[in-house]
Amino acid sequence: MEHIERDVVIVGAGATGLNAAYRLQQAGKSVIVLEARDRVGGRLWTNAIDGQMYEIGGQWVSPDQTELIGTLDELGLETYSRFREGESVYVTPQGEAKRFTGDIFPAGEHTESEITRLIEILDELVAQTDPAAPWEHPRAKEFDHISFRAWLENESDDSEAVENISLFIADAMLTKPSHSFSLLQALLMAASAGSFSHLVDADFILDKRVVGGLQSVPLALAERLGRDVVRLSQPVRSISWGSLGAVVRSDELEVAAGQVIVAVPPNLYDRIDYIPALPRLRQQQFQHQSLGLVIKVHATYETPFWRSAGLSGTAFSPYQLVHEAYDNTNHGESRGTLVGFVSDEKADAVFQLSAEERKQRILESLATYYGPEALTPAVYYESDWAAEEWTRGAYATSFDLGGLTRYGAMQLEPIGPLRFGSSDLAAEGYQHVDGALRVGKRLATEILALDGADQ
Repeated sequence: MEHIERDVVIVGAGATGLNAAYRLQQAGKSVIVLEARDRVGGRLWTNAIDGQMYEIGGQWVSPDQTELIGTLDELGLETYSRFREGESVYVTPQGEAKRFTGDIFPAGEHTESEITRLIEILDELVAQTDPAAPWEHPRAKEFDHISFRAWLENESDDSEAVENISLFIADAMLTKPSHSFSLLQALLMAASAGSFSHLVDADFILDKRVVGGLQSVPLALAERLGRDVVRLSQPVRSISWGSLGAVVRSDELEVAAGQVIVAVPPNLYDRIDYIPALPRLRQQQFQHQSLGLVIKVHATYETPFWRSAGLSGTAFSPYQLVHEAYDNTNHGESRGTLVGFVSDEKADAVFQLSAEERKQRILESLATYYGPEALTPAVYYESDWAAEEWTRGAYATSFDLGGLTRYGAMQLEPIGPLRFGSSDLAAEGYQHVDGALRVGKRLATEILALDGADQ
């Protein structure tokens, strides 16, 4: 086994780990990054399927994601706007596809009024919520002990309004049923994006994409760090730690370091053997955080046929198997690509089907939005992050009822020389690459500050 000594060892070559390593290296620290996969990027992965480039993982850049935007500028990466010209489509509870423009979809007067009212209430609550410390909200325990679904049903008697407001947090973001997480968790999700209104506005939250794919960010960071720094196919098996530092072991490497950053999702923390064991409450914390479930569907056609029909490609409905879909055509391509999402319990159901049956059901749902041409893509692919050994779900972990107030602040605290972080622990940019980069920078800053504290 090769023995190495470094100032800091980082577990995980996603955006958090690589950004932390890059900032530490710039400040003169010796670092090494150990990655279990045979690639960098974590939940960012741009890959070719049957010759067609797809963003298998995260992909969008919104105007509020200033850390990501600054990093793109620093790395010299270009962006382009998502196609959004034309009408959107909403499918009613009765299965009727309705075309519309604007933010509020066509529904009855009472439903539209209720949606507007609920958004206003949520925006007011979000404005009172610090994304860095939602557990400090004056009503935090109360909000953390009621599910988002129960709160919505208490607030409104309009089932269509409830289903659609629920969709923006549950299906579209946390990828869990809205009865399984708290109102406080929903407020954190919205506060991390600036407001609930931002989550409703697809033109804001899904604004731009990176030319060549968002995995270009971790690829560029890894290149700057160097091959000797980023070691692939090195799943960490154990971390022996104490007051003087730690020893991190993979199957091939043993790294002694003063500080360790574990930059993987919380659901993977227990894949590592900690010697001695971590404090009992931290072990409990890990058991109350879990990833959601979503299928990201990619369908490419010889032409973007929906555009000639006057459609933007934006479509959604809580009553459809594919709850939301967008024009996802790559920069400079003549082909057209749609991306759609099937989450939580709907994903459970279609995973019981054969691959061909599942594909047919998903394409039929897309055809409800876009017409029969959607049934025959030239290339079709399903991103299934739950099947990825080193992820096991999407998009990020969230707490169960009561977990955010019980464990939220604790998750940010170091344990001896160990620090934990990923987009799952972000404030602004929670569950996005922007948040991952922010957490990486924060962890690097904390470690660099130790030098001053020791003087």
